Amino acid sequence: MQCSVSSYFRTRTKVLLRFLGFVLILIAGILLHGRVGAPIAVAETTTTQAPSQTRFTSGNATIDGYIIDAGLKYGVDPLLVFYVIRQESRFKPSACSNKNAQGLMQLIPATAARFKIDDAYDPEQNIDGGVHYLRWLLERFEGDVSLALAGYNAGEGAVEKCGNRVPEFKETKDYVEKIVSAYGKSFHALVSPEQAPKIFGFATAIAE
Repeated sequence: MQCSVSSYFRTRTKVLLRFLGFVLILIAGILLHGRVGAPIAVAETTTTQAPSQTRFTSGNATIDGYIIDAGLKYGVDPLLVFYVIRQESRFKPSACSNKNAQGLMQLIPATAARFKIDDAYDPEQNIDGGVHYLRWLLERFEGDVSLALAGYNAGEGAVEKCGNRVPEFKETKDYVEKIVSAYGKSFHALVSPEQAPKIFGFATAIAE
């Protein structure tokens, strides 16, 4: 009788130990999965903060390259340039308005001449002149994106006459609102061409 009782308890003990072992393995697996999964989530969050060059495309790699080159040359965020061109011409190099604004960034002849652009329908020249003008406006209005855009659309003189405010022209107000909303920033730092690649997220691409 004693042997039967002893055998019974030994069997129960073995079963209990096996069960506890299984539970411990299961808990360890859950904890290990949590530790391994956490860095992956962080990496995915970091990846969404992509630099400017991965956040836009005109649909034309050559035009994208001109946007980046001119932006870095003049210290203007290429993403802002992208939204300006999208609003101005929808990326059509041959675009011409009823006011004779020409090309991708819709330069009027006076502005093209001011920034030494010979052919406003040449995409590279047009973007270079337009971004040069945009940089000038950002400096004039101390990095205020809305005023710089208003100046680009209506002329800096119109902004100055309004006491350095966006003029009460429906076209200009709509223009500024759409680009600022898409760009997501109201202030643009006045950075040098040397600082631009790092600040706008192109340092790695240039190094490669």
